[in-house]
Amino acid sequence: MEKTISVEERIRRAEQRYYNSNLEYNYTRKNNEIKKETPQNIKSKIKNKIVIKLIKEIIICLVIYIVFYCIINNNSLFSNDVREKAKEILSIDINFANLYSNTKCYILKLWEDMKSIEKNHIDEKITETTNRTIDDVQENNENIGGAIDEEGNVQENSEQVSLIDNEQQENIQDVQLSQMEEDAKFIKENISLIKPIEAVVSSRYGLRNPTTITVPKNHTGIDLAASTGTKIISATDGTVVLNSSEGDFGKHIKIQNGDTIFIYAHCSKIYVNEGDEIKQGQEIAEVGTTGNTTGPHLHFEIRYQNRTIDPELILEF
Repeated sequence: MEKTISVEERIRRAEQRYYNSNLEYNYTRKNNEIKKETPQNIKSKIKNKIVIKLIKEIIICLVIYIVFYCIINNNSLFSNDVREKAKEILSIDINFANLYSNTKCYILKLWEDMKSIEKNHIDEKITETTNRTIDDVQENNENIGGAIDEEGNVQENSEQVSLIDNEQQENIQDVQLSQMEEDAKFIKENISLIKPIEAVVSSRYGLRNPTTITVPKNHTGIDLAASTGTKIISATDGTVVLNSSEGDFGKHIKIQNGDTIFIYAHCSKIYVNEGDEIKQGQEIAEVGTTGNTTGPHLHFEIRYQNRTIDPELILEF
């Protein structure tokens, strides 16, 4: 059955098409104006203004000279008093050395002022162009929200924005992964590590889809499933900097080695205290279910300069 469109709906669609066409035209025109306003073009315009100003001043001087010449040499148009005054002005003894020196200083000062004005003008134009570009991008992004068609599908603009967001997210992830790999390489080269327990990996590092609402999606360590009471050993030498039973980690400890911190969480028992010096392989705790857990396991986490690292980049579990 053919769908009937009301008059109001037709008017609304026509206004929307008109608005979109004007938006595209204005955006293209602004981009073209921005491309034209380069520092070279701005500098060229300022130089042209300076040349035009100098030409005008030369013409004025010529006009003044012609006026005096006419006054002195034309007896019919001007009285004797006027001609005598003009001759008196021209006969004044002029110190050309001082005049040259003063003129030179004035021209140099004028040149420096013009250079300063030119630089400030270029800076202002560049700032204005940059701000205009940012405003245009923001305005365009606001209008790209993506209208929804009759079938309820998001139009192409929204898909383009989503694609850009995905690319930016991938770039961020690549940078983070590169940093993490560098951190993991540093730890492997400078710290001796062993596995804290022999167990099955129940949840790996990174994003995950938990079935329980209280479990966070971004996992900052690795979960090693084992029965309650399984002995946990220290993966490395270090100093106990925290022994706590607060928060989602439940009973947990932090052992520091240089700029690297190792976290052992959800323990049922802890054998060490803050300030204790720990040797690699020393028993430090037992597996438990304290804190925010769905079953007995050890949450093992590695942080280098407060940046989390995937333990599987360093150890094989």
